[in-house]
Amino acid sequence: MDITRVGFGAWAVGGSWQHGWGGQDDADSVAAVRHAVESGVNWIDTAAVYGLGHSEEVVAKALAGIPEADRPFVFTKGGEVWDDAGRVSKVATAESLRRECEASLRRLGVERIDLYQVHQTPEAGTPVEEYWQTMVDLTAEGKVRAIGMSNHSIERLEGAERVGHVDSLQPPFSAINRSQAGEIAWAAANGTGVIVYSPMQSGLLTGAFSAERVAALPDDDWRRSAPDFTTGLTANLAVADALAPVAERHGVPRAAIAVAWVLAWPGITGAIVGARRPAQVDDWVRAATVELTEADLAEIGAAIETSGAGAGPVRARQ
Repeated sequence: MDITRVGFGAWAVGGSWQHGWGGQDDADSVAAVRHAVESGVNWIDTAAVYGLGHSEEVVAKALAGIPEADRPFVFTKGGEVWDDAGRVSKVATAESLRRECEASLRRLGVERIDLYQVHQTPEAGTPVEEYWQTMVDLTAEGKVRAIGMSNHSIERLEGAERVGHVDSLQPPFSAINRSQAGEIAWAAANGTGVIVYSPMQSGLLTGAFSAERVAALPDDDWRRSAPDFTTGLTANLAVADALAPVAERHGVPRAAIAVAWVLAWPGITGAIVGARRPAQVDDWVRAATVELTEADLAEIGAAIETSGAGAGPVRARQ
């Protein structure tokens, strides 16, 4: 698949659940997806667990209004299941993955999932060779086109690769969260594509956040109590402030620079960027065309080091 450098992330449009962003307007969400596609974005990343199935349903509504020839690729994930009370568990047995895949196909209204990913390492300790064989089988059966892993370690990636090729890896990555640099390097060395999530660190790098805004978040927004938005907020906002002059030089919003910084990292194929309203898409869609200079990267790297935000290497080009 030839994907654009940025893709639409549908986590937030799932609405309220254990790890949700609070209630969302589905009409706005559908409009945001369609606006992203109209702006040239050719893939959507979602997951069954986002909104406990609701995100996939929203994506299906958005796809229904798009001509077949213009439809984007649809990526989703399995391996997280929920009970009637909404409690989520990380499960990746053969039986569960097959059942989840069928449920995602129904919710999305598609005959084949373009990229199906194991969302998390299972809590029950299922061997990676076991659940990855199921993913390989789903490909052979035509249920999915390609298979990937999200939030998996190098050890797990290597175990899966011995069973069948890992087509893609989806780790978190941003100027604040750089902890998965080793996994990205592994992917580059093994011919595995990398689509990173949270390149704007859930909105922190857009320039729209402050301590006051965090305090005003709805009670059902997971960010309200997350370390990045509480104990780490001061350091993280310092990084966001450092993106402002770079954004001004390039004539783009700060969000686009946050995403462009990620896209400049060796081994990264594309970035998943969320939006809940069409206007938010305009803030980041131009990131795909921004070429950060060595001076830009040095300036941002120095700000990251000074702030003490996150951990891991700070330069996108060594």
